[in-house]
Amino acid sequence: MGKGWARGLTAATDPRIARAAASHRGKQYIRRTPPELCRWPVTGLTTLALTWSDEMAYIVGLTATDGCLVTGRRAISFKSNDRQLVETYLRLLGRLNSVKSHPTNRGGIAYYAQFHDSRLYEWFRSVGLTPRKSLTMGALCVPDGFFLPFARGLLDGDGSIINKVYRADTGGSSDYYWEYLITSFNSASSEHIQWLQATLLRLFNLKGSVQMSRTTAGNPYFQLRYGKAASSRMLSLLYPAGAPCLDRKRAIWDAYVSRHGIALG
Repeated sequence: MGKGWARGLTAATDPRIARAAASHRGKQYIRRTPPELCRWPVTGLTTLALTWSDEMAYIVGLTATDGCLVTGRRAISFKSNDRQLVETYLRLLGRLNSVKSHPTNRGGIAYYAQFHDSRLYEWFRSVGLTPRKSLTMGALCVPDGFFLPFARGLLDGDGSIINKVYRADTGGSSDYYWEYLITSFNSASSEHIQWLQATLLRLFNLKGSVQMSRTTAGNPYFQLRYGKAASSRMLSLLYPAGAPCLDRKRAIWDAYVSRHGIALG
């Protein structure tokens, strides 16, 4: 057989392909020459240690929401409508990849970065992240001591903080205002959102409610919501001074703190 003989064959249809696949299964290959010593330009190299830390917990939270493990390629993709969040993601990992963009169907701009890193890919899988995770993600192996930065990643990635002030529609008083503060986490996986709800209750006694809606395609979508009192406690824990975060969302909390004179520890 000549060049290209294996085209179209799989391990299920050809014993030679099956033997070759079995000989490589479970192995991880490392370059003999370190990437930094190679002659070609190094666009990115993960320098963040593959172990639990506040930075890695935040990265896992972001990856669980706006990230993607590309099937079959050991590539990692991260996409956001906020360029700053993609830049923060790469910076914490220590990578030098460029941030790319493309227009969205709604007329906006989506920013993203994609890179190959088999070691990081497998580490993500070891803590519970999987390809095509949106509908299947459940509980992740996050240590209790790193749950807050992980939850901050979930919130910055696919959550929301809503704070608005309204004037009450009453005839007796024209200067009566009411304000609400709502923090929510969103997911297409019921198992994941219920695990998040239970863990926040167990660790921090934060009580939230789960609401289900449907997307335009008719698929179920779940939202874990916290009211004003629980949100105030939660956000003071999630956004300590100097912690990496999405500035746009933290600004909402900072404005609330400033307006109400809340003293943070």
